[in-house]
Amino acid sequence: MKRTIGVGALALLAAAGLFAAGGKQAGGKVLVGYVCTNFNDTFQGYIMDEFKGYFADKPDFTLDFQDAQEDVVKQQDHVNNLISKGAKALVVVPVNTSAMAPITKAAQDAKIPLVYVNRNPFGAGALPANVFYVGSQEAIAGELQMTAMGKALNGQGGVCILMGKLDNEGAIQRTQGNEDTIKKSFPGITVLAKETGNWQRDQGMSLTENWITTYGESLKGILGNNDEMALGAIEALKAAGRTDVVVMGVDRIPDAITAVQSGAMAATVLQDAAGQGRGAGDAVYKALQNQSQPSITWVPFVLIDKGNVAQYSK
Repeated sequence: MKRTIGVGALALLAAAGLFAAGGKQAGGKVLVGYVCTNFNDTFQGYIMDEFKGYFADKPDFTLDFQDAQEDVVKQQDHVNNLISKGAKALVVVPVNTSAMAPITKAAQDAKIPLVYVNRNPFGAGALPANVFYVGSQEAIAGELQMTAMGKALNGQGGVCILMGKLDNEGAIQRTQGNEDTIKKSFPGITVLAKETGNWQRDQGMSLTENWITTYGESLKGILGNNDEMALGAIEALKAAGRTDVVVMGVDRIPDAITAVQSGAMAATVLQDAAGQGRGAGDAVYKALQNQSQPSITWVPFVLIDKGNVAQYSK
């Protein structure tokens, strides 16, 4: 499932002025820029929706959403343009988590707060002053997923891993969480292959078709770094008449919940879009009021399977 988020400025209606002098534009509203990786990314759309929702009762703000279209140079250009337009804070979902230094510097030179959300460009390192991160500890998603997979396979069999974009911290850490859990707890499980499907359902399907041919009955499980690729794997398995392969994803998008309910997907790991989107909004709001807050806000992952899916189906 793909969706498109409207671009351009989103003006929200009037409210109390809570911010310091110089924190508003001439029209009395505070401009906040949000630069996404890709408006066609389903999960990113949910985060943006929640970010908008956070400001729905704070109409002192104007929100301007821009689409980097998976291009790091375009993302840098959007940030510079927003600063030129007078943005008083920035939110960025990194296209490439190893290439955010120019964006961080631009925000610091402009002396405005910068909130990275969903993808952490700093790893285990410290964040600079006035820079914040809201997201989840990606390796934990892989650990939760692989622990469930190991139990489903009774600790035996071959699995393949559908990886996200390899310049993305989430893809690297979720896969590492998978592999570390195998080494620690499930030595009878073998990783047959791991390849990137770039977060896309059609690529997850294509890779799985190849794996079915290559590994045959040795293939017992597929771990998707996200739900979209895992759902593509399910389509390929269904077309091949394979009902013996356990599939798990990450994100808890609606299609994944439906698949868990039907039994087509054994589990997904909830990446909390509401927690990340509203958390990013809260970080911006507090930074603009000079309120104390942690530089990193962790949003927990939760495993969703047949046993608790009803709780997360709404």
